[in-house]
Amino acid sequence: MAHFAEIGPDNIVLRVIVVHDSLEAEGAEWCAANYGGRWVQTSYNARIRKNYAGLGFTYDEQRDAFIPPKPYPSWALNESTCTWEPPIPMPMDGAMYLWDEQAQAWVQP
Repeated sequence: MAHFAEIGPDNIVLRVIVVHDSLEAEGAEWCAANYGGRWVQTSYNARIRKNYAGLGFTYDEQRDAFIPPKPYPSWALNESTCTWEPPIPMPMDGAMYLWDEQAQAWVQP
């Protein structure tokens, strides 16, 4: 199955739908003709456009990528993956951590 994201006027993803593989080649045009709006193909395995589109993601035309909403003001965009990264990497010791934006640190819940 092929997946297509409807893009709003501000380049925010409004919805994602699935169409039959037989419509993949003309999928964006088919979606526009049947549902209106502007559509861009996305891929759940991220083989195109860096990330699978989700509600609230931004479609960046220059990068040809779907970018998730920024989780915290201090996080920076990784240009190669188009995902957000914290200023300090999360510890990889097997424990659970949450990002504390005020402390600018990973904390255990």
